[in-house]
Amino acid sequence: MAKGWVRVLGFAGSLRRGSYNRALVRAAAEVAPEDVRVEVFDLDGIPLYNMDVEQQGLPEAVVAFKRAIREADAVLIATPEHNWSFPGVLKNALDWAARPSGDNPFRGKPVAVVGATTGQWGTLRAQLHLRQVLAYLETHPLSRPEVLVTHAREKFDAEGRLADEGTRTRLRELLVALRDWTYQLARREAP
Repeated sequence: MAKGWVRVLGFAGSLRRGSYNRALVRAAAEVAPEDVRVEVFDLDGIPLYNMDVEQQGLPEAVVAFKRAIREADAVLIATPEHNWSFPGVLKNALDWAARPSGDNPFRGKPVAVVGATTGQWGTLRAQLHLRQVLAYLETHPLSRPEVLVTHAREKFDAEGRLADEGTRTRLRELLVALRDWTYQLARREAP
């Protein structure tokens, strides 16, 4: 961990340019405390997982993703909710990141999960399913505070900026908690 600040890798489980979840990650970079830096990674370009491709060598987009995870002190994932779960784009990226077997850059990482949806449940079910996968990846998920952005159309402006001050405050509180969780875990692992 860099002295004096926490480096957070943020990415969204959506490829859509106008995605509220991509906008949520950008908002996290804006509202982060001064000792937290959110670096945004785009999952676009990561191909569908195929063991035949893996055996020929990891695609460059996967190598870049794994490197970004390794270099980060913590991870922030913004997930949409599709059919009561998180989208295949995100599951695919997580599957690639944990390959080949034994090379999992998520192991031991503090992770926070957020999500935005146009409905009233705010990605609750998607976040629960994602936490199951994060447990398998041996991460250290942050349990609270939760950021479940409901009725997203009303909370983002026409340019895709998070305009709702209450949500911006909750997002900042989550980043403060993720920073503190990252420091706490680092102290546990120190000799």
